[in-house]
Amino acid sequence: MINNQHQLKALSLCTILGFGLLFTGCQEDVTEPSAIIDADAATEARAIYSSREVYFTRSNGQVSSSTASSDFGNVSGWDAGATYISSNTLRITLAANVVGTSGGMESRIDVSDGTEYWLEYKVRFHSQFDWSRGGKVGWGFQVGDGVTGCRASDAQAGNGGSMRAMWYSPNSSDSRVYFQPYLYHQGMTSNCGESFGATYPSSGALSRGTWYTIGFYMKSNTGSSYNGTAEMKVNGSTVLRRDNIKWASSDSKRKVKGLYYSVFRGGSQSYWGSGSTGYIYFDDLKWARISS
Repeated sequence: MINNQHQLKALSLCTILGFGLLFTGCQEDVTEPSAIIDADAATEARAIYSSREVYFTRSNGQVSSSTASSDFGNVSGWDAGATYISSNTLRITLAANVVGTSGGMESRIDVSDGTEYWLEYKVRFHSQFDWSRGGKVGWGFQVGDGVTGCRASDAQAGNGGSMRAMWYSPNSSDSRVYFQPYLYHQGMTSNCGESFGATYPSSGALSRGTWYTIGFYMKSNTGSSYNGTAEMKVNGSTVLRRDNIKWASSDSKRKVKGLYYSVFRGGSQSYWGSGSTGYIYFDDLKWARISS
């Protein structure tokens, strides 16, 4: 939840100045209402934001749909039962012996349409977290219709795509666990999301109980060109930078239209699952539109 107007003004300035440092180098189209600017004195629970900072500074307890709306704006698919505010962080529970979205959280935040966006958040795995095979973790971009779910044919048909992060352990082993990008785009060649072989860390494993900052940057391609951008950073290190992405061929399908919040184990096969309940913590969610 945004703290005050000074922070809001600072966000606008830092957004403009900070992008160079951070990132250098299925619905029909509808007419959106005008975005409510963060610095406005009055906002509504179902607002559509082009920029926002959410710090989860709330009392411990579940996060209701109405509370989520006041924090994020127009949010859908929110499952309060999977949530808990723990010491000013958002904790998501991953159910034991369940793979897929029903075992965690998958929701969407409506944002102002944009051809260029930046997104950042912090994530930490509980000290006893079972890595299992892996899963989706955190917020990412919905481009156009926001294609996911191993529906590459929809992305290849030009209906849009998505960009999110996964944690992944190829052998379900503590010795090798990493973050990887997970993209759908018109030029993709695999059936499910592509990672381009990018990993963080490049060797070894993620640590339980450690905060990681994940950042995404997306820029739409123009026309039918392969000149769009997808970038992912972890703790300031570039994990992926591709400037040859074709998100879609039509203007209506190559813009960011929402943010996906995906936190669950899988995949869909049983080997993605875990026999124990898991907890993942999130904090300091920030996003901003650079270009409309």
